Amino acid sequence: MQFLKWIGIAVATLAALALIAGQFGLLAGTPPDGLGVHQGRLKPPSPNPNSVSSQALLWPDHPQREYAEIAPLALRGDGPASISTLQRLLQAEPGVTIADSRADYLYVRYTSRLMKFVDDVEFWFDPEHAVIQVRSSSRLGRSDFGVNRRRIETLRKKLAAS
Repeated sequence: MQFLKWIGIAVATLAALALIAGQFGLLAGTPPDGLGVHQGRLKPPSPNPNSVSSQALLWPDHPQREYAEIAPLALRGDGPASISTLQRLLQAEPGVTIADSRADYLYVRYTSRLMKFVDDVEFWFDPEHAVIQVRSSSRLGRSDFGVNRRRIETLRKKLAAS
C-alpha cells in the first residue's frame, strides 16, 4: 500500500513538472526547416504519425504516406479569396498565430492552451489543381492522437459554410 502511495506522488509530481515546463515554453519545440512551397510542393509529412498533408501521395516511399493523406481544401471563390477567408477564420480561433500571409500562401502556428505544444499549419493555393493544399504537423511527440486531422476537417467545414 505504501508503494502505491509513492507511485501516486511520483505521477502527480511528473504531471506538475510537465505543466510547468509547458507554461515556460519548454514544450513548444523548434520551428521546422523547409516550410513554404518548393517546386509546387509543401514539406513532406512528418516521419511520425503526427501530421497530415494533402500532398502525402507525392512521396511514394514515405513511411506515413497513408496515415498522413488528407484531401485538399476546396476553393471558396478564387485562390487569394480562399486564403483570405482561411486567414479570417483562423484569426478567430484561440491559440492561432499568423506567421506568414501572402495572396497564395498562409502559415499559422497553433499553440495548445494548457501545455503550450505548437503545431505548424500551411495552406497553399495550388493553381494547377485549383485547390488549397494543406499540411499540418506537430513539432513534438510521436503521435498527435488525430489532432491535426480533426483540425483540418473542422476548418474544411467552416470554410464550406463561409
